[in-house]
Amino acid sequence: MAGLAAAFGSGAMTNSIGEFEDADLFFVIGSNTTAQHPLIGTRIINAVERGAKLLLFDPREIQLAPFASLHLRQNFGTDVALVNGMMNIIIQEDLYDRPYVESRTEGFDELKALVSRYTPKVVEQITGVRSADLYRAAVMYAQADKAMIVYAMGITQHVTGTDNVKTLANLAMLTGHVGRHSTGVNPLRGQNNVQGACDMGGLPGVFTGYQRVNDPASVQKFEKAWETTGLNTKPGLTITGMVEAAHSGSLKALYVMGENPLLSDPDLTHAEHALGNLDFLVVQDIFLTETAALADVILPAACFAEKDGTYTNTERRVQLSRKAVEPPGQARADWEIVSELLSRLGCCGTYPDTESIMREINALTPSYAGITYRRLASGYGLQWPCPNEEHPGTVFLHRDQFTKGKGTFLPCEFRPPAEAPDEEFDLTLTTGRIYYQFHTGTMSRRIEILEREAPQPVLEINPEDAKRYGIRTNDLVEVESRRGSIRLKAEVTTRVPRKVLFTTFHFAESPVNRLTTSAFDPVSEIPELKGCAVKIRRCS
Repeated sequence: MAGLAAAFGSGAMTNSIGEFEDADLFFVIGSNTTAQHPLIGTRIINAVERGAKLLLFDPREIQLAPFASLHLRQNFGTDVALVNGMMNIIIQEDLYDRPYVESRTEGFDELKALVSRYTPKVVEQITGVRSADLYRAAVMYAQADKAMIVYAMGITQHVTGTDNVKTLANLAMLTGHVGRHSTGVNPLRGQNNVQGACDMGGLPGVFTGYQRVNDPASVQKFEKAWETTGLNTKPGLTITGMVEAAHSGSLKALYVMGENPLLSDPDLTHAEHALGNLDFLVVQDIFLTETAALADVILPAACFAEKDGTYTNTERRVQLSRKAVEPPGQARADWEIVSELLSRLGCCGTYPDTESIMREINALTPSYAGITYRRLASGYGLQWPCPNEEHPGTVFLHRDQFTKGKGTFLPCEFRPPAEAPDEEFDLTLTTGRIYYQFHTGTMSRRIEILEREAPQPVLEINPEDAKRYGIRTNDLVEVESRRGSIRLKAEVTTRVPRKVLFTTFHFAESPVNRLTTSAFDPVSEIPELKGCAVKIRRCS
């Protein structure tokens, strides 16, 4: 979000899922799409089978690999250098969209100067990608009529996550692949309402619709609507910041809703100490998670089928969800719990139903102004921005100009990962998701068929590394980083390259985030969950 907003003026997926069917080329990087977003992954495969090209950039041999025209397995954490090298070739070969660059962008000279240093030879030394393959990828992307960049947390969960996104935005603008049907820069969100949570102010520095809390006009508007004064104009803390503040003692209380940080946060031992240092912890969830087990107060929440409301998905589509069954026991919808808390704290009036909340959103959030319950009742939903009730919604962004006017090239230098292998910790561990489990397993691990398919984590290890350590498939191995260790079974496979290990973070029995580093991106403060240095041994 930080990278795209800086380049384009909007931090959301630029195009729509339906447009995947008409793309000529897909540039997939940092996304195991069929495992994390299987319906979108299927659309990519269907398009390829109809003749579209697929450029896949991933150190692992994921399920999309057999469908790729070209699969480049770059070294871990070298995405900025890789994309800079592609832009070097595109500019040198005069393959960039000169009229588009001149009329719709700014900062091209600075970009050209920086990427001139990322020659194919230099990039090969950094990334391990052969110069000839890099050249082929650059030409294929530049010459495609309709090319879609697709990425996920394999791009963002790095100390250079924001730079990674900015660099992809640079590539799309350089070739004119933004603001048209079946093009764009398309982040796939990690959960079903992450986009909606961000849109509704679930970030530390904004009200709804990304209106800044330190903007006087925005503050005045919300104070008037809420019949109050003195709203705090100082941005709050990110999750990373909250953990550090709790550890230091400056944060005394924490209210957690639908999150399980004691499995999903990096450097879990540190996170446990931080949450244990709180004076008061409240957890609002549908099941007793690892985090809820530590709470002073648990507020039982209703699940998706037990409440009304809207969801905004990865393509900015707002959809209406209606209650199917009543919540069990004392469970209540999140909005009811929060509304009553507001009332008891003397803040705002209570809301009689979710439609009244949507009317407030319509009034205060310009991009949602035309998205009413009446219109959503038709079933398929509306994509923001939708500024009034006559507007049909926006299929793709930046058609005639960027949200911020001209798109801005933001050249970025390559920076290495926070933690590189050394003599003692000689391997890189990267983490991700699998098809059969979801996030921290709060819901999916209670489903018998999913547990049958994936009941425990495995550690993928390359055959050469396995031979060196005397490890065979199904052997129990211990993986250790500078922060902790876990034990799990090995799977010897060529899916991972030499000196790289892979496992998932779904399983509390082997919580991989005991190993990961808490180093984070300085702009977005997202932690580098995608890589850390480790060592392994076979357990006797």
